[in-house]
Amino acid sequence: MPTLTATSSSIADRLAAQRAFFATGKTKDYAFRRAQLQALKDAIVANQTQIVAAVQADLGRPEFEAYIELAAISDVNFALKHLKRWMKPQRASVPLEQQPASAWRQPDPLGCTLILGAWNYPFQLIFQPLVGAIAAGNCAIVKPSEVAPNTSTLAAKILTETFDPAYIWAIEGDASTSQDLLAQKFDHIFFTGSTRIGRLVMAAAAQHLTPVTLELGGKSPCIVDRTAKLDIAAKRITWGKWLNNGQTCIAPDYLLVDRSIKHELIDRLQTNLRSFYGENPQTSPDYGRIVNHAQFDRLVGLLDNGQTIYGGQHDRADRYIAPTILDEITPTDPIMQDEIFGPILPILTYDRLDDAIALINDRPKPLALYLFSEHKPTQTQVLRATSSGGVSLNDTISHVACPDLPFGGVGNSGLGAYHGKSSFDTFSHYKSVLKKATWLNSELLYAPYLKKLNIIKSIVMR
Repeated sequence: MPTLTATSSSIADRLAAQRAFFATGKTKDYAFRRAQLQALKDAIVANQTQIVAAVQADLGRPEFEAYIELAAISDVNFALKHLKRWMKPQRASVPLEQQPASAWRQPDPLGCTLILGAWNYPFQLIFQPLVGAIAAGNCAIVKPSEVAPNTSTLAAKILTETFDPAYIWAIEGDASTSQDLLAQKFDHIFFTGSTRIGRLVMAAAAQHLTPVTLELGGKSPCIVDRTAKLDIAAKRITWGKWLNNGQTCIAPDYLLVDRSIKHELIDRLQTNLRSFYGENPQTSPDYGRIVNHAQFDRLVGLLDNGQTIYGGQHDRADRYIAPTILDEITPTDPIMQDEIFGPILPILTYDRLDDAIALINDRPKPLALYLFSEHKPTQTQVLRATSSGGVSLNDTISHVACPDLPFGGVGNSGLGAYHGKSSFDTFSHYKSVLKKATWLNSELLYAPYLKKLNIIKSIVMR
């Protein structure tokens, strides 16, 4: 089995081998791409028990939530269903003065790509973009996150056993390995992680003018207005916020609640937390853990904000922080400055919707925005007046599971998108092609230009 760790020189050697493999043109064949997608699916299915166990070991997830990591199977199925259509050239119109001719946009693979994964969904967030890279006809080097070591080792093993390393190569390592990878010239880099690290990835890519897809994060707001169905809103907020112990890039980061319904909503949130996880969530089989002690310590430091009205208990040895609700929060509090990425939910109130929108717009653009409202004009106003990577109306998280909806951020929350056909597009270059007929050859464009000026003016000035 090829080594799963590497030096700078061996990385360069592997990349050179992939460039040679790509140059054969093999990856451009429909049959080849389809076979590799099927092989990927078969490998995931064959290793599903081990994948779930690895994720549970890294994040303390309940088995139910660990199975979310297998969502890449759906991505493969979607790609297999639509791949032939995605690969077809797209016809384009040709202006009259260019006739006789035909034109089209032809999707070409980018070449040798790099996929850098994240630790919060450590299997899903490397295998989902890999589906797009394979479908589009690329080679790929894949680095799982070392913060989830069990999943990293298993994912690398699966890829190594499934693919020729000259085509798909998995490498494990820490931040220095990522730096060695980023020092190479790739044709595309796909990164999932924090905004801070995203800046470093983009800076490294800029040295080679390498295009990037950055799937980052941000403080995703959740507005609840007075027309919301509070029973449903509270249950869906509870699920979305405390899924994976709050370690989800599109988890509701903070609530903006109409003052008139705040206490009623809080009561329902507390009721749902007890219903979901019992009176002592630390003993619940359905409540996960913080990934490591560094993240634990950071999160505990945020518990000093505002007033704790639910939860707040924590146990460092168990990496346990109770589901926590904080009230009396202001926009200037420390907890409102950076993405929480944990099981702590701050609540802010508003009297006018315009004030809630202004608070959102005064901050970097979030990866997701949630609105619970039965009032259609309010829904329209929020959609028009805010900018975010995606939106769920009267729900949380769920928009990420629609393959026809591109998933990605805007501004500080990311660059580019994927899922479904968007994954294929992300790893493709749409080459523009114009084919001119030779049975007719206009003399208009050729010198001498005497007596042609009025004709060209009529064309370009019309």
